[in-house]
Amino acid sequence: MPTVTVPHRSTSNPAPLAQHRRLTLLRQIVNREDVPLQDRVAATLLLLYAQPFTRIARLTSDDVLQENGEVQVRLGDPPSPVPEPFARILLAHLDQRPNTMTAANPDSRWLFPGRRAGQPMTPETFELRLRHLGFPILRGRTSAIRHLVLQAPAPVIARMLGYNDDHTTRISEEAGGTWRHYAPGDHWR
Repeated sequence: MPTVTVPHRSTSNPAPLAQHRRLTLLRQIVNREDVPLQDRVAATLLLLYAQPFTRIARLTSDDVLQENGEVQVRLGDPPSPVPEPFARILLAHLDQRPNTMTAANPDSRWLFPGRRAGQPMTPETFELRLRHLGFPILRGRTSAIRHLVLQAPAPVIARMLGYNDDHTTRISEEAGGTWRHYAPGDHWR
């Protein structure tokens, strides 16, 4: 019998990008006018909020909130603030979403409408589009979540981003986070 090679993707956790590389990628994504707006928004959601494509695909236009001049995105509870210049790009995408001028999707609420009537873009489509741009998807997402859990307690990050507390706690411990020593509650007593 001839040897058969079965292609597969590694399920190991890749080494995260260095923080300066992640920030460089964010700057590039914001400033690259040659990249479609929807790809720039998806890449930024991945790099800022560590969102997997399965969650990005399920976002609706109702998940983008504007109150008192502040833009927020509902990924968990409470909604996460969106910093500039990403807020500007997110709002521009909201106004110019593709596939909404077709007979199949005239009233689509999806933030990323797909080509099929009433369906969002698929996670596989996001992955192909960003891989085509040479974007480090897994390393970028790993870097984002690690940076976030080093900045605030893991349970807070988990609730805001729609993650599991145990998952973010494990990532925080792996990254050397010290928030587990933080005593929650009223410290004024």
